[in-house]
Amino acid sequence: MKHFDVIVVGGGHAGAEAAHAAARMGAATALVTQRRDTIGAMSCNPAIGGLGKGHLVREIDAMDGVMGRAADRAGIQFRLLNRRKGPAVQGPRLQADRKLYSAAMQEMTAQQPGLEVIEAEVADFLMKSGRVCGVVLRDGAEILAGAVVLTSGTFLRGVIHIGDQKQEGGRVGDAPSNALAERMRVLGLPLGRLKTGTPPRLDGRSIDWSVLEQQPGDAEPVMMSFLNKAPFVRQVACGITHTNMRTHDIIRANLARSAMYGGHIDGVGPRYCPSIEDKVVRFAEKESHQIFLEPEGLDDHTIYPNGVSTSLPLEVQEAYIRSIRGLENCKILQAGYAIEYDFVDPRALNPTLELKDLPGLFLAGQINGTTGYEEAAAQGLVAGLNAALGARGREAARFSRAESYIGVMIDDLVTRGVSEPYRMFTSRAEFRLSLRADNADQRLTGLGIKLGCVGAARAQVFEAKTEALQKGRIALQSTSFSPSEALSHGIRVNQDGQRRSAYVLLSMNDVAFEDLAAAEPKLATIEPEIAEQLAREAVYANYIGRQSAEIEAIQRDEAWEIPISFAYESLSGLSSELKGKLARARPASLAQAARIDGITPAALGLILARLRQQKRSRSA
Repeated sequence: MKHFDVIVVGGGHAGAEAAHAAARMGAATALVTQRRDTIGAMSCNPAIGGLGKGHLVREIDAMDGVMGRAADRAGIQFRLLNRRKGPAVQGPRLQADRKLYSAAMQEMTAQQPGLEVIEAEVADFLMKSGRVCGVVLRDGAEILAGAVVLTSGTFLRGVIHIGDQKQEGGRVGDAPSNALAERMRVLGLPLGRLKTGTPPRLDGRSIDWSVLEQQPGDAEPVMMSFLNKAPFVRQVACGITHTNMRTHDIIRANLARSAMYGGHIDGVGPRYCPSIEDKVVRFAEKESHQIFLEPEGLDDHTIYPNGVSTSLPLEVQEAYIRSIRGLENCKILQAGYAIEYDFVDPRALNPTLELKDLPGLFLAGQINGTTGYEEAAAQGLVAGLNAALGARGREAARFSRAESYIGVMIDDLVTRGVSEPYRMFTSRAEFRLSLRADNADQRLTGLGIKLGCVGAARAQVFEAKTEALQKGRIALQSTSFSPSEALSHGIRVNQDGQRRSAYVLLSMNDVAFEDLAAAEPKLATIEPEIAEQLAREAVYANYIGRQSAEIEAIQRDEAWEIPISFAYESLSGLSSELKGKLARARPASLAQAARIDGITPAALGLILARLRQQKRSRSA
């Protein structure tokens, strides 16, 4: 019988990241997947990143994860979204070549020391003293482990819907995991049903590109990984077209034939990524909706029409697609479909992503009610790290919402749960001015080094950049100009006689780093990448200073951990309603308790008083 420190079930984005994270920690790791050749498969959109999502990828990369590096190797178009807005809400995004992305992920998986891939289906868990200690494969073979990470994606009782036709499947071409889904039900886990969708895939050779607007990538591409500086492969443009009233009329006339509107689906879909049926119904006043025609690869004619996901019958899909400008003679290569699947209420999880009532089992990805590759991979990172730490008896790694988007997402999930598939946005973070994509390494790589999940090459790059940033700050802060000196160099400031450091001047709207470098030669020696990050720091310095007290308060409350056995019912002065809410949620810290709906400052005061009392008793 084989034995590993960590077993990861599922080879999607969550599973790949979890397996790599555990292996980087030195844990003997097995990645169990039905098919080795689907590791890193992009089941939906051939893109990585975006607003909020790009921040997650940068944070994964900062911890030496693999998504950013694989994405860069496959990137065929790079764009920095919100380029005209502030750096805090800018998000790196890229179009990926599907084949190159999965090839890069599979190559890195094969080269990762301590990671073994096993082609099999997991049907059950091994249990010992109420703890998960391994898995049972469909053929009856057993594999032992110190911890198991389940990343089942859309495979738990997955059902694919196209119109009124349905078939079992985790995605097109792959069988669902029904045996495992049944086992989850028997274990008494709080299960729900969600759905997601995908558009039809089009034959690019049948599109009239000559009448369509082209969207090229950025002239100066921004990479996903801090380790990369330029694209690896040829860059391409996307096309842009729009639906029209005829398109909408076709869809309205066939709404009853849609799997969702025809009553064939019980699961809730993502509000922020609606199907074309939802758009036509919910935004009835709109005469058109934008569609991005995204190439799926450099040597692949398949086009992904982003914006028209659907569960209508194939003949209706063909009719509405051909009503769109440039697509009049378009051929559909694969019908769009909706997929419905089981998920576990993430409030059943600790912030480590380990189940509260089933120790040894960690969950990551769409099984926790999220949507998107990036959200899945970020959870995989957290689960993989903590599975490895738990298997070796080490203290868990926790991500604060004050320090990372990963922490925001985990806290949202385990504290509030989900009523629809969860998607990351910059607006979810209270401290997004300091949680920028450009400084993810400065926020998290040090933590990764401390945990032991960052390799020597990454650590060396990080330390060199940190040193360069510090030298740059010192140079800016030690260089000052009087108002007249600044004006002589074309830098306009208040003529108040006050000397200002170059760092202060850099925070002003009309002052660019190039202006300061022209005025002081020593600043011209700072590398452009370092100069750009320092400029962003300077702009936000005053705002971040004001937020520091709030951040400290959150971190202080997070430090007050609440034992899972905490007896809320014994707190006199706490209402029965709040006792019930707290007992059900079982928050891991005072900060989490504060974010439960209806919890009052007085209630938090009672909990804190009891925690202090317990701490004094332990110290006595």
